[in-house]
Amino acid sequence: MSRQPRAPGPARPGGRPRGSSGADRDRPATGRAGAHRDRPAGGDQRAAPPARKPEERRGPSSRNQDSKEQSSARLARAAPRTGTAGRARAPRTAPAPTAGRGGYRANDSRGTGGGGWGTQRRASTQTRRSLGGEQVEGRRAVRELLARPSARAIDVWLADDLDPAPLLEEIAALALAACVPLRRVARSALEAEARTEAPQGILAHARPLEETALSDLTHRSGGVAPFLVVLDGVTDPHNLGALLRSAVCAGFTGAVLPRHRSVHVTPAATKAAAGAIEHVRLALVGGVPAALAELSRSGVWTVGLDAGAPTSLFELGLADQPVALVLGGEGSGLARLTRQRCDVLASLPVRGPIGSLNVASAGAVACFEVTRARLAAARGAGGGPGAPPLRPPGLAGSPRR
Repeated sequence: MSRQPRAPGPARPGGRPRGSSGADRDRPATGRAGAHRDRPAGGDQRAAPPARKPEERRGPSSRNQDSKEQSSARLARAAPRTGTAGRARAPRTAPAPTAGRGGYRANDSRGTGGGGWGTQRRASTQTRRSLGGEQVEGRRAVRELLARPSARAIDVWLADDLDPAPLLEEIAALALAACVPLRRVARSALEAEARTEAPQGILAHARPLEETALSDLTHRSGGVAPFLVVLDGVTDPHNLGALLRSAVCAGFTGAVLPRHRSVHVTPAATKAAAGAIEHVRLALVGGVPAALAELSRSGVWTVGLDAGAPTSLFELGLADQPVALVLGGEGSGLARLTRQRCDVLASLPVRGPIGSLNVASAGAVACFEVTRARLAAARGAGGGPGAPPLRPPGLAGSPRR
């Protein structure tokens, strides 16, 4: 039943109906106060709202316009939220690894044997891999770290149950001289922090190793011709450490490592190297074949060790020449393109039932063969015993351009 508007009361002097003002004389009651003021004494009927105008017929153009407006509204809801200043909020990214005790955990290398990237903090996939060397374990390795003037060491941890030893006393003296904090911790805390199975009761945190440009390795150092080692896909940190230790003892001047698909300086590598890492100039390259081409253009002979090569390493006459020994990975050996970029391929004569050597052992033999040939050439040039080494026919002249 529709409600009827109330009839106006008797007119007052001045022309206004009784019970209404001039502002709401023709306005229907919409609020509680208006309804109470205009309620008649005999019922609860209220003024009906004005009739709504009939909607106009909507054509295709108006429907298309509504669709565009709805699409714009959906895009506005999907757009990134803005701050108080109207600027778009940056997308949330993964937090960067936090540094502790000077940043030694920024590139953690926890893994099985210290050789993997580990399950701790991982660098972003877009971040370039560094050489490593942020954690050094083993007594000899820590001693060499403190003895070098590079000031890489941040602090040293010693297990509190170690027996006195001359090497430990030397480490303590070197740490004191270098103003490096020396902390004595519980054995359980040190083993939890260690990345190798036997840290020998001592470890040190250090800043990452600095890279050396490949072009710097091609220059003579102290009058000595470049003697380099190029590693193509070596993934075992123990092999890397043992190989660098042998190369340092043989007198080489630098090493070249690929940035990807190769092990870098992990705690296991530093322990196996027994301090040789601190005496090595290391260069990281994007690809070994391109690095070999650059070395060849710089006048450095690149000799690849390959078990199937017909020429023996002992027959090469490269003692007085800049030389780079190229070693392949465990099992796979040299990659195809790496083998093609080498100036010459050589092998080590094997006489026993085992057909090949470990890459660290083969590298050690090759490094000391170059050193032996250089010593023989120096004695021959100085009038002493020995003669200059013979150059095979394939190596006459300068390296391939």
